[in-house]
Amino acid sequence: MAYKFIDNYREKGARKQLVKLLEKRGIQDQRVLAAIGKVPRHYFFDETFWNQAYRDIAFPIGDGQTISQPYTVAYQSELLHVRSGDKILEIGTGSGYQTCVLLELGAEVFTIERQENLYNRTKMVLPYMGYHPHFHYGDGSKGIAASAPYDKIIVTAGAPLVPEIMLKQLKFGGLLVIPVGDEKEQKMVTILRVGENDFERIELDTFRFVPLVGDQAW
Repeated sequence: MAYKFIDNYREKGARKQLVKLLEKRGIQDQRVLAAIGKVPRHYFFDETFWNQAYRDIAFPIGDGQTISQPYTVAYQSELLHVRSGDKILEIGTGSGYQTCVLLELGAEVFTIERQENLYNRTKMVLPYMGYHPHFHYGDGSKGIAASAPYDKIIVTAGAPLVPEIMLKQLKFGGLLVIPVGDEKEQKMVTILRVGENDFERIELDTFRFVPLVGDQAW
């Protein structure tokens, strides 16, 4: 993990190139692209691997987890249609990269991580970077009921099914974005809550996430 927060012309130039690549891959939301362009992704890497930070790839961050591919972060963020002031629950803090993108979009972010080492590291690093989500340690597959309801919920790990408990933590009109499938690949799914027990579900593209582990998942 890099604690020398150096962000010079080289890194800023690399982010601009990454944003151009994401546009070519089909990301259209200019606010999402601007957020990707602001978050210094190399801060989430050991300094030895800074040359990998702005490639459009996932990368190991320890404890069997990865920092998500920038395209995946942009894709999920675009699906959320984040508005300034949205109250968003993020399941799986991981490195905190997705968290920072959501904060750049103006959301109030409640983020939960079950891996203690990652939780402790991210809780230390993000404030140094100027990002201040609400951190929680625990089983994200059950959401965070104490702070519900949420305008949006984003899940950054692959689930075998959509946890019912998460759906109940959405506001009416709220949106859940979650990858659902087996442990090898998942379909990105959006679920809109339109009533007390009424939901509209759409299945989209195929992705590969680390498994969502917990009482309501694997």
